[in-house]
Amino acid sequence: MIKILTYGDAKNSEIFKRNSPMADVADIVSGIITEVRTKGDAALFELTEKFDKVHLSSLAVTPEEIEEAVQLAGPGFVGILERAAANIRKFHERQVRNSFIINDEDGIVIGQKVIPVDRAGLYVPGGTAAYPSTVLMDAIPAKIAGVPEVVMMTPPAKDGKVNPAILAAAKVAGVDKIFKAGGAQAIAALAYGTESVPKVDKIVGPGNAFVAEAKKQVFGLVSIDMIAGPSEILIVADGKTNPSYAAADLLSQAEHDKNASAVLVTDSAEFAKAVQKEIEVQLPKLEREEIARASVENNGKIIVAENLLQAIDIANEIAPEHLELCVDNPFDYLDKIRHAGSVFLGRNCPEALGDYFAGPNHTLPTSGTAKFSSPLSVDEFVKKTQYTYYTKEALARVADDIAAFATKEGLTGHAKSAKIRTEKTP
Repeated sequence: MIKILTYGDAKNSEIFKRNSPMADVADIVSGIITEVRTKGDAALFELTEKFDKVHLSSLAVTPEEIEEAVQLAGPGFVGILERAAANIRKFHERQVRNSFIINDEDGIVIGQKVIPVDRAGLYVPGGTAAYPSTVLMDAIPAKIAGVPEVVMMTPPAKDGKVNPAILAAAKVAGVDKIFKAGGAQAIAALAYGTESVPKVDKIVGPGNAFVAEAKKQVFGLVSIDMIAGPSEILIVADGKTNPSYAAADLLSQAEHDKNASAVLVTDSAEFAKAVQKEIEVQLPKLEREEIARASVENNGKIIVAENLLQAIDIANEIAPEHLELCVDNPFDYLDKIRHAGSVFLGRNCPEALGDYFAGPNHTLPTSGTAKFSSPLSVDEFVKKTQYTYYTKEALARVADDIAAFATKEGLTGHAKSAKIRTEKTP
C-alpha cells in the first residue's frame, strides 16, 4: 500500500527521498562499447543474439518491412499516429530559432547562424513495452530542425522483427534509416558508426540503465539529450479532486517500471486516505499490476501539506518529470511552478494526454534535473555559429580598448594582434 506522510511530522529525508536505482553497469557497458567500436556490425549481431536471443541476417529494416508494419498496425492506429504527429508538429514548430544579423554600426557586422546537426540518432526502447510515441516525440523535432538524416535504433522481437507500431510511427515521423539493435550496443553503434550504421552527431531517447550509462560514456564524442532515470509523476491536488482520477494518474506512471515514482501532494488528509484506498481498488485491474504495485509500494508516497502553496513548494523541491496541478483555477498557480519537466493543468488533463497526443514533448528531465534542464525540443538538434566582420576603420576605433583588456590579462600577444592592424607600416 502506498504510504501517507504528513509534511512537518515526517523527516525531510523521507519526504524528498528520491529513487535512483541506477545499477553499477559502467564496466559492462564499457566492454560493450569497445566491442562495437572494434568489431562493428559483427558485434551488433553477436550482442543481439546474446541479449535479445535473436539471430539476425541483416541489421537494416527494409522498406518492405515498414510497409508490412503499416498494414499490420492498421488504418485506425495510423490515423491516430498522424493526428498526434500533427499536434506535435504544431507545438514544436513554434520552437524554431532564426539566424540573426546586426549591422547597425558603420563597418561592423555580427551575427549568428542556426544550423541543424548533420545526423541525429534516436533510441527507441522495445523491452517490457514498445513506445511508438517516443518515435514521434524524438523524430519530429529533429525533422523540424532541418536534420538531413534521422537514424533510429530499436531492438527486435524474438521473431527478428520490429514492433509494427514503432515502424508505423517511424514512417509517419519521417525517420530515414532504421536498424535492429538495442541496449548499450545500439548507442555505441550510433556514436562510433559501423559498416551498416552511420555515425551520428546527436543521440536522443530513453532507455534502461545500460542505455543511460552508454549515453553517458559516449558523451563528448557525440552530443546527447539527457541521462534519463525512472519515470516520475507528482500530483498537486486539493480535496475537490476525484480520488479515482488521482489514483489512475499515479498508476499510469507506476506501471512503467518498478523503479518509477508516483507522488501525490495534497492539502487534505481525508483526500489522501481516499486516494490510498482507490489505488488498492484499481491495482488488480491493471495488466501490469505486479510492476505498478512494486512501484507504489517501494517508491510511491502521498504527502499531506498544510495548504496548496506549501504543496507547490514541496513540488518545486522535488522537481518532477511530470506535474499535474489538479486544483481550481490552475493558471493562478502556474507561475509558482518553477521546477517541473511538463505541467498538466486542471482536473481534466491526465499526464497520458502529454505522453501521446497534446503536442508538448514527453522526453523530459527526471531525477530532479528539471531544476536546471528542459524537455526535448527543436533546440536539441541545432547548433549555433557566431560570426564577426569589422572594417579596418571599425577595428581602429576599438583597438586600444582591446589591447588594454588583453594587457590586463597578461596576454600581450593578443594586444599586439589588434594594435598591429592600426599601426602605420614602415
